[in-house]
Amino acid sequence: MKDLIKKVTEAFGPSGAEDCVREVLRKEVEPYVDEVRVDALGNLIAHKKGTGKKVILDGHMDEIGLMVTHVDDNGFLRFCTIGGVNPFVSLGQRVYFANGTFGVVGMERVDDPKEVKHEKLFIDIGATDKKSAEAKVRVGDSCAFYQPFLDLGDRVVAKAMDDRIACAIIIEALKDLKSDLDIYAVFATQEEVGLRGARAAAFGIEPDVGIALDVTRTGDTPKSITMDVALGKGAAIKVKDSSLICHPPLRNYMVKVAQEKGIKYQLEVLEAGGTDSGAIQMTKAGIPAGVISIPCRYIHTPCEMVDMGDVQACVALVRALCESKLEF
Repeated sequence: MKDLIKKVTEAFGPSGAEDCVREVLRKEVEPYVDEVRVDALGNLIAHKKGTGKKVILDGHMDEIGLMVTHVDDNGFLRFCTIGGVNPFVSLGQRVYFANGTFGVVGMERVDDPKEVKHEKLFIDIGATDKKSAEAKVRVGDSCAFYQPFLDLGDRVVAKAMDDRIACAIIIEALKDLKSDLDIYAVFATQEEVGLRGARAAAFGIEPDVGIALDVTRTGDTPKSITMDVALGKGAAIKVKDSSLICHPPLRNYMVKVAQEKGIKYQLEVLEAGGTDSGAIQMTKAGIPAGVISIPCRYIHTPCEMVDMGDVQACVALVRALCESKLEF
């Protein structure tokens, strides 16, 4: 599975520019479903037909990034952020554009660390003037952080683990899956800028149940936030985040299935942050929605870390839920 994680995390795909990663995911998921389509918002929707409840398994395929807003006379690029990006994370990072152009994020001189804001940063693509820069990059082009996949053994590190790890888990769970459920695997666009793709997909599919998979923060690093989620303690079954309170009967059912199948799990309350289930839950007249979270350190950086034991627990829980009747 590490090969799959490497392939999907290293693909290019900031919010609104998911074409490349969508094609990678399409090739990976096609053998395990009955049909694949792309909707008007660019969501990749893979349908595994069944006669039972209609279920969405959602993992967003977009990633955080930067977008060019201005090219100056010396060829330096000013930018805005795509999704939540800390300026201290951006500074000194390598970035790349869809056309293969690379650059590095630099900063104007500042005398106080409090002055480190994105307005003080720029991207240097090695251009000597405005004309040579615009031959490679134009205003409105987006870029992603450039970091190769890193295998640390039981744990792996990559950019875009948020939320490509969920995409990989869904694909892995669909392999040789025997289920009566009518399953729609949605690889959603534009989650990082407002849960947009999932909202449109859910409106069109009208599922009976929605389950999103997404990363969540941990409280297990030195002087971290106080949070009862840690790497290595299993799949995190969400109770609440800023976007939703998970449907209590569905949440309890997920816990019951995990206990019955001996799947390692932990409960998650996320005080800041949201997932696509927040959009799915509020679609049309309302949809029972829940979340399986993957514990992840260093979220919204180019070096997001997950534990492979947690990943496998998430795969097992998705499989177990899909092999059940989802009656709660």
